[in-house]
Amino acid sequence: MTAPKTTGMAKAKKTTLEWIRAAAWAVGIWLLLSTFLVQAYFIPSPSMETTLMVGDVLFVNKFLFGAKIPLLKAHLPAIRQPHHGDIVVFISPIEDSILVKRLIGLPGDTLQMRAAVMYRNGQVLEEPYAQATMPPEYSLGADSLTRGQMRALQLPHYIGPDPGHYVPDVHDWGPLVVPRDSLWMMGDNRDMSRDARFWGFVPRGNVRGTPVIIYYSWDAGSYRPLPFFTATRWGRIFHIPK
Repeated sequence: MTAPKTTGMAKAKKTTLEWIRAAAWAVGIWLLLSTFLVQAYFIPSPSMETTLMVGDVLFVNKFLFGAKIPLLKAHLPAIRQPHHGDIVVFISPIEDSILVKRLIGLPGDTLQMRAAVMYRNGQVLEEPYAQATMPPEYSLGADSLTRGQMRALQLPHYIGPDPGHYVPDVHDWGPLVVPRDSLWMMGDNRDMSRDARFWGFVPRGNVRGTPVIIYYSWDAGSYRPLPFFTATRWGRIFHIPK
């Protein structure tokens, strides 16, 4: 009389094990994909506006520049190396946070900014993506303390005249030479970006990937009782940032 009950328990156990096995496979595949191939990233600040807006949610290609192998100081082979103008996702050189900026300088480049105009290797950069949204007195880094911190970071790489009197500012600094295995990153929204001007060069090993597509975007400032419809930036969905 107990056989049906036993059979039912066996079937339930088998079903449970199958669900656990399927869930384990799903988690394993997700971990593999998010570690080595693609990962979502949310834009929390206006430093890359209008290329990337606060509220944009991106898929980041991690294998293009060589995905980091967990628990090891090693990366998979890169498909290609980062190029000038690439939008790059990387680990901050001063704290454990993920940032996204534009790659301005590669190893060996000489960089300088004069009156907010960017120069690379003596040539003015054409930067249609760059913008300044604040008056100079309100931009990040206008205070003397920040200028002193910038000087301490930049002076070892400064190649201009009279280094003893070198006092950089966010709109006037350099010329600096980018050292080996390092990158110079800046935000497109120059007056609202805390970038390489403030914390120096990014080690090549800190690079984690590049955005490939915006798969959702919402404007928190336009929140309404039905935020999905009223706050969604429909025109930015499936937009490819450049």
